[in-house]
Amino acid sequence: MAPHVAVAEEHRLHGRTVLAGRFAGRDVILAQTGVSMVNAAMTTQALLDRFAVSRIVVSGVAGGLDPANGVGRVLAPARWGQFLEVGMGRATPAGPVLPPLPGATDLPPHGMMIPRDVIVGHDAEAERERRWFDADSALLDLAATLNARHDLRVGGAGLSGTAFVDNAAYRDYLHATFGAAVVDMETTAIAQVAFANRVPFIAFRSLSDLAGGEADANHLPDWLERACGTVAAVTRAFVAALPDEA
Repeated sequence: MAPHVAVAEEHRLHGRTVLAGRFAGRDVILAQTGVSMVNAAMTTQALLDRFAVSRIVVSGVAGGLDPANGVGRVLAPARWGQFLEVGMGRATPAGPVLPPLPGATDLPPHGMMIPRDVIVGHDAEAERERRWFDADSALLDLAATLNARHDLRVGGAGLSGTAFVDNAAYRDYLHATFGAAVVDMETTAIAQVAFANRVPFIAFRSLSDLAGGEADANHLPDWLERACGTVAAVTRAFVAALPDEA
């Protein structure tokens, strides 16, 4: 998307260039988060601290978990959670167990990994256990208006974690356990920071692979460039459709 930004200023943040300018008719700050959860959270918070950010729009690629979606489709989930917020359970005859800990869930384990919820709040809400971080409903409604022009599906759930998923059994587990359609390594970290700062957020992810669901080999090398172009086009259309702020 950077070639389509009319750059007014360039900044440096954590070793990367941040562009400030006009994109699709709107004033924007365009930045790469870096790979994985800590980079994404760190970059998002730094941008919120340094710039007057009113909305966060995430654009990138991801792995597909739902067999109904093929490579190339763009998803804009309504909520995001973490798939590696887990405890490594002690082996017992009844299966893996953990001592009583905050964030405990009744979700089934995968091997020794037992899912847990995170504990987070913001200035207007005390900390509590939370599994999902919601995308902004008004932004989701706007995204839904683009469905007719793009291979875009709005709604459902997405997952993020500090592992690249390319395993059919784990893919099936994540889809069955969380009801999620897409998995990546950054978005939930961004969503959690957006929640803590009370900033509206939405994410568009184009499927570059099937997270281990391919019959032969992972499709990422063949589809990455095409998936990036697809999600960039959707993101440009979405930003152009954003209403003027009051």
